[in-house]
Amino acid sequence: MHEAPIIKLGGFNIDISIVTMLIVTCVVVFILARLAVRNLSVENPGKLQNFMEWAVEFVQGMISSTMDFKKGKVFVSLGMTLMMFILVGNLLGLPFGIVTEYSEPGHKIFGQEITTVNAAAFEAIHEKKPDVEHPHIGVAWWKSPTADVNVTMGLAFLIFCIVHFLGMTRNTKAYFKSYIEPFPVFFPIKFIEVFSNLLTHGMRLYGNIFAGEVLISVLLGAGVFGIPGLIIWQGFSIFVGCIQAFVFTMLTMVYISHAVEDHSAEH
Repeated sequence: MHEAPIIKLGGFNIDISIVTMLIVTCVVVFILARLAVRNLSVENPGKLQNFMEWAVEFVQGMISSTMDFKKGKVFVSLGMTLMMFILVGNLLGLPFGIVTEYSEPGHKIFGQEITTVNAAAFEAIHEKKPDVEHPHIGVAWWKSPTADVNVTMGLAFLIFCIVHFLGMTRNTKAYFKSYIEPFPVFFPIKFIEVFSNLLTHGMRLYGNIFAGEVLISVLLGAGVFGIPGLIIWQGFSIFVGCIQAFVFTMLTMVYISHAVEDHSAEH
């Protein structure tokens, strides 16, 4: 695996590749959405319009399967945004990668030193591989943003905040009561479950996409011999990316359903 182009800004480590890829993902999603509604037609809809209509119906069906659609219809836009953003983000790292090789320290971007290729990084390589006279450090500038744990956990934390805010404001009594059902002694378990949902929500997406990109890097390193496996894995990665976008969005709707609907009658 290659290093990330990290700079220090305001005391924080900023991964330039992730910031760039998040911007690219948002731009691609915006362009797709804009093109889909540019020339709306009832009699002769375009292919992209048909696809978007199918996607909306798919999200509506997803919501209907988890909650009363009268309550859940306001979350259609959230579901569509999540599906499109995660799907595009998952697939961006598949077509190609942009990697630059550095053989000496002191490189900067936006006036800030890239910490992953500074003098300390090269000294660490010399210590691990003293026999290498001219070490190189590869820096990856293009990859799936969802292959970074900070992005996926950030998304999961955003959903976590939305879910519990909705529970506390729209279903207050039932929401707080759910923590002590069926008996108050279960409160610690319920509390742990809340944060374990947050962890698994983000880590599941990260683990699948990151593992896919690691395997792609391994296959690329195999040269000509890795081409057949790379072609097969590229196709499978598209399938995995779509499934993970669906799973993340579906779990979001499940969590929202548990927060806004009163399930006490089911117990």
